Amino acid sequence: MTDIRIEYARAHDAAAIEALLRAAFEQQDEADLVAALRRDGAIWVEWVATTGTTIVGFAALSRMRAPDGWACLAPVAVQPEHQNQGIGGALTRRAAGFDQADAVVVLGDPQFYGHHGFDHARAQKLFSPYPVSHTLIAGGARSPEATLIYPAAFG
Repeated sequence: MTDIRIEYARAHDAAAIEALLRAAFEQQDEADLVAALRRDGAIWVEWVATTGTTIVGFAALSRMRAPDGWACLAPVAVQPEHQNQGIGGALTRRAAGFDQADAVVVLGDPQFYGHHGFDHARAQKLFSPYPVSHTLIAGGARSPEATLIYPAAFG
């Protein structure tokens, strides 16, 4: 990964982020999710990975409805031609280290997220509307017992 910078997204990045999400996921769903999270005021922080002036990666943390003070990571996306270069991992590590939240949860591939700061075993006592088999946690209590309530846009 050379010459990649991770910085906070700005309002004028919205169109480039939407295009990146459509390209990375080959559908509109994730772009619609981010738009709904923004509209609801649920996004806590958005990061972009850039090379020069081009946005090549994106990650968002949203405030969980419960537990209070927790965040969820979704989506993480990288332009297809820039995948497998460590950009997604760098964005994921940034999210895992987000110290403004009491904990950060992610739903996804345990192997990938486990390599980038999230812990699968610690998430096994969480109650979630999504499969706990693919839920991981960073930060927070050693082995938390909590019911996860995601932002409404995830419904």
